[in-house]
Amino acid sequence: MLKITTDIPDGLLSAEATELEALLGAPTLLHLPGRQEAPLFVSVLLHGNEDTGFYAVRKLLNKYREQKLPRALSVFFANVSAAAQGRRRLDGQPDYNRIWPGSDQPDGPEQAMLAEVVQRMERRGIFAAIDVHNNTGLNPHYACVNRIDHRYFHLATLFSRTLVYFTRPRGVASLAFAPLCPSVTVECGRPGQAHGVDHAMEFIEAALHLSEIPVHPVAPHDIDLFHTVVTVTVPEAVDFGFGRAGATLDFLPDIDHLNFRELPEGTGLARVNGAGGELLEARDERGRNVWREYFYVEDGILRLRRPVMPSMFTLDERIVRQDCLCYLMERYELMPPEQG
Repeated sequence: MLKITTDIPDGLLSAEATELEALLGAPTLLHLPGRQEAPLFVSVLLHGNEDTGFYAVRKLLNKYREQKLPRALSVFFANVSAAAQGRRRLDGQPDYNRIWPGSDQPDGPEQAMLAEVVQRMERRGIFAAIDVHNNTGLNPHYACVNRIDHRYFHLATLFSRTLVYFTRPRGVASLAFAPLCPSVTVECGRPGQAHGVDHAMEFIEAALHLSEIPVHPVAPHDIDLFHTVVTVTVPEAVDFGFGRAGATLDFLPDIDHLNFRELPEGTGLARVNGAGGELLEARDERGRNVWREYFYVEDGILRLRRPVMPSMFTLDERIVRQDCLCYLMERYELMPPEQG
């Protein structure tokens, strides 16, 4: 299922993301040499509709077409079949960013393939790992880490001072590589934006130029660190929409404008039509459904029970069903170095 190559495939440097399935034929791991031997790993298109990472890599490889890379680079072109249709994943496929080692999903051929990618990169002495994503709502560019570790912070802050620490969902690429090396996920805004491609390319290039990743503490005032505490989904039995009168949960039509805003207790998110019950599922880091600790209904309005900052609110109903409605975050205070 996994293709391995050490040569840039013909046509790759001018291809569109939708053409990669025809060009590559399968998920492909490309190894390229560089002046420093330990490779930087970059995964793109784990979600087929999130193509900024691919275009960033394409731009980088075009820039270095006639010169050696500063460091060895391994690129994983993941769900090329979904990319051919511009979809997150195809019907019947698992989510390629929920089935890496450590996942709670059932085993299958895709899981075995991703485990092989991790094993191959471990044997190569991986230097650092970057997973590039887009999102469909209004979000700033930010980086995610899975460990409270200053090496991971240093890598992440090459991309953004806004960092999110999370340990769920399981089975994501950055979690799989975190035991091996500094590992980050970067969120580059919506697909199709040139500045997102440029930002991702500049970040990858900066990481390639690192001779080492610093271990000294990052000053707390140099980062805005948030901790994802809850993943919010809409149960299959609950009808929902955005500005759609009559839906059981009629969310604000511009709810994605609330992303990365600190919302006070009592903030209204949706009009509730019909019976109550389990309107949302809100899973904490231990997997418990804590929706009543974070939400309540008053006078037909779904409201926040406590102050939080949401991320990844989207208006795309398909994405809500396939993934989640949003994540809820709280500020994470780092101790100053002299106290840490």
